[in-house]
Amino acid sequence: MSRDMTTSVAAALEIADLQPAIFFEGAFPSGMVRIWTGPGPTDWDGKTWTGVGALLGLGPLEETSDVVASGTTVSLSGVPLDLVGLAIDEARQGQAGRIWLALLTEDRAVITDPVQAFTGRLDVPELQEDGQSCRITISYENRLIDLSVPRNWRYTHESQQALHPGDRGFEHVTAIQDREITWGRGG
Repeated sequence: MSRDMTTSVAAALEIADLQPAIFFEGAFPSGMVRIWTGPGPTDWDGKTWTGVGALLGLGPLEETSDVVASGTTVSLSGVPLDLVGLAIDEARQGQAGRIWLALLTEDRAVITDPVQAFTGRLDVPELQEDGQSCRITISYENRLIDLSVPRNWRYTHESQQALHPGDRGFEHVTAIQDREITWGRGG
């Protein structure tokens, strides 16, 4: 899929000293986590992003012309062991995560309109530890993965009661499902 380049990015490509950066935003029960691949905090999009430098790793970001539910991984290495339990307790399946690819000027200012490279939902966290620190890898899946999940709700009175107790909209569905109905004027 081709993307249109904004005028600010096109103008910035003329600058000799551009630096690429990756921004990650993930939703967790205690709040949003915003980290980026540079040193120290930086401000972008009206939010403050914590710099983790090379400790942040990303899996492949695939983009195809086919309708495919491809995912990616976000990993953070060098996590102290006392924070591992907190990280695992905070990981909830289905929480949102987004990744942007950005260009920075020499003074670490983000050039307008970074490319949102991935949007998905948290799937599974994984831990790898070496005794001193640990690497946490979280898988994110594209929302298209929902197309392969079977739906268990039916247009029945029982399903409607589970969703909206007291609603009688589907109460007579079983009585009329095999009934032959002639529409219009007879004869």
